[in-house]
Amino acid sequence: MSKLAYLGPEGTFTEEALRILAPEAERLPSPNVTAALDAARRGEADGAVVPMENSLEGAITTTLDELARGESLLITAELLLPVEFSLLARPDTEIGHIKRVFTHPAAITQCRNFIARELPDAVVVAAPSTAAAAQEVALPGSPYDAAIAARIAGEHYGLVELAARIGDRTDTVTRFVQVSRPGPLPEPTGADRTSLVVFLADDHPGALLEMLTEFSVRGVNLSRIESRPTGDGIGRYFFHFDFEGHVADARVGEAISGLHRISAEVRFLGSYPRADGLFPQIKHGTNDDDFSGAASWLSRVRTGQV
Repeated sequence: MSKLAYLGPEGTFTEEALRILAPEAERLPSPNVTAALDAARRGEADGAVVPMENSLEGAITTTLDELARGESLLITAELLLPVEFSLLARPDTEIGHIKRVFTHPAAITQCRNFIARELPDAVVVAAPSTAAAAQEVALPGSPYDAAIAARIAGEHYGLVELAARIGDRTDTVTRFVQVSRPGPLPEPTGADRTSLVVFLADDHPGALLEMLTEFSVRGVNLSRIESRPTGDGIGRYFFHFDFEGHVADARVGEAISGLHRISAEVRFLGSYPRADGLFPQIKHGTNDDDFSGAASWLSRVRTGQV
């Protein structure tokens, strides 16, 4: 049985994602994203499950930065998990008596309307995670009356659900990824995603355009691009890319090779099946047969077979 670290404690959305991605795996809760990834790097776990981005809040920058630095890890799977918040409290608590609420800052943002409407006099305090909030509220003598967290947290800590699906939007999802130490890649499925981190060789006009051109001329469709500071001074950035296709695809391999030629460093983060199962639209001239045909033609030309 494999062991997977995850952003804990028990009862987080990340644990819920892990249960879906690897239902048979032993679960190792970690205090933060860095600790979960380090557990995988050190071999204390076979891999880790961490949040990557949220449809409302955007990228999880800690995850992006951790994957860009330190010992390399590969993404092997992803999951899109609907985010549904609940108001949780100790048994016999009435919603009208709630004066102090504990939850993660992201939950505060995503449940702003519910808090203003149903808990107008309550003080809302930021917690390290929604599960940590539920864990604290469950303690005897806790200074908090309720937590906003996933329903699974209430099940873990013996809290009752006073209100369900309290987020301002019902279509919010978080993308989670499963990572492991470098090894064999998942086989291409035709509906795949590849992730990279690219560091600029130098800062000059058109540097980003040069990188984007490597994708564009080969018909590779980007699904996400994020810039993150390198820490070496103001204006110094590296870039995260997610795009359609598998590194085994000729168009993707060519694009990555092109980026490697013009960049200071390219960190390959993995090719893996897309959670949404969508197949890319491959434009004329960019499928594998087109690339192999062009290579054969060039080989003939180089030997004078014109």
